[in-house]
Amino acid sequence: MSATAIPNAPSAPAAPQEIHNCPNCSHWLTEGTLACPDCQTLTYGAHLSELASQAQQLEQQGKWSEARDLWQQALQWLPADTRQAVSIQNHLAQIDGRLKAEDDQKTRWTKRLGPFAPIALFLFKAKSFLFLIFKFKFLLSLLLYFGLYWALFGWQFAVGFLLMLFIHEMGHYVTVKRMGLHAELPVFLPGLGAYVRWYGQGVSKENLARIALAGPVFGLAAAVSSLGIFWATHYGLFLVLAYFGAWLNLINLLPVLGLDGAQATYALSRLQRGLIAATCVLFFALTFRGMDSDANHWVFLIVAAGMIWRLFTNDEPEKPSTRSFAYFQGLVILLGALVVYTFPLLPKTR
Repeated sequence: MSATAIPNAPSAPAAPQEIHNCPNCSHWLTEGTLACPDCQTLTYGAHLSELASQAQQLEQQGKWSEARDLWQQALQWLPADTRQAVSIQNHLAQIDGRLKAEDDQKTRWTKRLGPFAPIALFLFKAKSFLFLIFKFKFLLSLLLYFGLYWALFGWQFAVGFLLMLFIHEMGHYVTVKRMGLHAELPVFLPGLGAYVRWYGQGVSKENLARIALAGPVFGLAAAVSSLGIFWATHYGLFLVLAYFGAWLNLINLLPVLGLDGAQATYALSRLQRGLIAATCVLFFALTFRGMDSDANHWVFLIVAAGMIWRLFTNDEPEKPSTRSFAYFQGLVILLGALVVYTFPLLPKTR
């Protein structure tokens, strides 16, 4: 499915039947009562939740006008002086600002395109124009990335390395799609890496970690596959790809900046972060060969240092995710083992 394909819009929920008893305390409510006078429970809270959920889905799909209509409907079922009503009114103001900005931009382009404006507008509405631009961004960045590594290391390494990176990014893309969220195909930054842009609101820290760690999980699979091909063919290129693939995915677990490890760490407690840091330190200690040795794997110490720093940041979750910790720790162990195993097998340059 194309990355720009947008799911069908959810149909607006039907108006609820009149409620005469509070859903919480069963207090008798006169007709038109929107909040219980005793316990302050919203009379039509279930209907409001459904409206909010569908409005958020529409926003994720970029259908702001339809989302605005649902938020406007929600106001009809809320007392005007509640904080929920104020929050929705503020959100409506933000949507109005966004829609106005889009209209202003459309007006400017209409003036620039002159007689061709109706054609451009048709393509825009059909999503074809956006689709072509999106595909162009993906393909152009892909070609630039390939060209850089071809010039530096030859076309064979460039193809293999780009494929490893693409598989890593598709881990993020596939996971986001499985959650029902909107994601774009990867964009490659020559010499830096790549990223997948995705859209979603209210994503839990555990799901954020799941999305972040999906890249290294796919990257691990790609590195192991490359090692398997090396065992079968004894072609050295695949050994090099296995090593660099494992190394890059391991350094990507560094919990700083915009790396995957930074997003995943939000779901971990301080104890869990400390255990991951200890694992990295243990890997470094077991493979340390002296300060002058080229065989030292400093990547473990770098990841450990980043995780130790995150022990002192004020972002520990109220409910840490054991699943996220298991994935993170497992990736450190498996990627670390792959780095340690493949490094001595690499061809020496001296």
